[in-house]
Amino acid sequence: MKKRIVATIAAAIVSTTAAAEEVKIGMLQGFTGPTESLVGPMAMGGDLAIQEVSDSGLFLGGMTVVSVRGDSTCIDAAAATAAAERLITSEGVAAINGATCSGATTAVVNNVAVPNGIVMISPSATSPALSTIEDNGLFFRTAPSDARQGEIMANVLNNRGVKSVALTHTNNDYGKGLADAFQAAYEASGGSVTAVAAHEDGKADYSAEVGALAAAGGEVLVVAGYLDQGGKGMIQASLDSGAFDTFMLPDGMVGDSLTDNFGDAIDGSFGTVPGTDSPGAAMMTDVAEGKGFNGTDPYVPEAYDASALILLAMQSAGSTKSEDFKSHVEKVANAPGEQIFPGELAKALQILADGGEIDYVGGTAVELIGSGEASGSYREVEVKGGKFETVTYH
Repeated sequence: MKKRIVATIAAAIVSTTAAAEEVKIGMLQGFTGPTESLVGPMAMGGDLAIQEVSDSGLFLGGMTVVSVRGDSTCIDAAAATAAAERLITSEGVAAINGATCSGATTAVVNNVAVPNGIVMISPSATSPALSTIEDNGLFFRTAPSDARQGEIMANVLNNRGVKSVALTHTNNDYGKGLADAFQAAYEASGGSVTAVAAHEDGKADYSAEVGALAAAGGEVLVVAGYLDQGGKGMIQASLDSGAFDTFMLPDGMVGDSLTDNFGDAIDGSFGTVPGTDSPGAAMMTDVAEGKGFNGTDPYVPEAYDASALILLAMQSAGSTKSEDFKSHVEKVANAPGEQIFPGELAKALQILADGGEIDYVGGTAVELIGSGEASGSYREVEVKGGKFETVTYH
């Protein structure tokens, strides 16, 4: 009897200890910089999945999970690297949701994540160069590569009967990679790119860049930039000079702050942003209701899915160590297994705890291919009455 009582007490102590244990997930996003207006809702989407898992009481025997924020600034690689190092060495995070932008993500993967052996899942870094980065199996992303977006952009223009465009891009990894992918796809389909001009973020005047593009002509100006920085400046200079009045807006330009600024002055402009009309997208809207953000905001579902995949992979591996769970990220993301949608993370944790398999569909119908790449779907949007409206999905 005494042995049984001692064993029971010991089990209770172990259980209490496990319940008190905490795992930290880094939320490394561009809280300041050219994507600041996008990142607020994104981070809340990522935090929502973390909170959902923690509140379930089912994560690795009762461990709690907390989000710890770091500012990647989007465009300052040194700041992103320093923020990531702080998250890992000072805060002790077990994995990172981020970074937001491609240049910062590349720097963090190379300088911090790989040397420290830490898993990263970016919800929004889309540079094609990240597809082949040397990552030791530690880097994944829930947003598709811009190699895919370039093809979608070309298809959208062709469907709209646009035969020629001028092209500007922010002068960094994201802008150059997307511009190259788009130009190759559009010209291969018979379209004409009349001129290409890079622009620097943070300038007060973009009239020179717009003037050079206008001289070359084009029915539409494609702006592969940031909605809170140079991309906005290029549009303002175009409208001020009358050079262009219709713009194609890829993902970095799609957000309410752009339409809040320009209103119906850019009506008829259109763009592309990762998105799907899958059942999970509707469920993402439901779970976000009343949480201070919209489940359809750009990259919110991707951020939710990134956090979910990190935590479900840990549960599948029975470990919070990246070396143990990195091989489980694709395992929980793809078939076979029971499909899991937003708001169903407790269900997924229980299935995994019982030794079952899951196919995490999430808010983006995520499917990981190749080396942690998301296959990806896109939402085509158009500005109507000064607001972005969904046109269709690709």
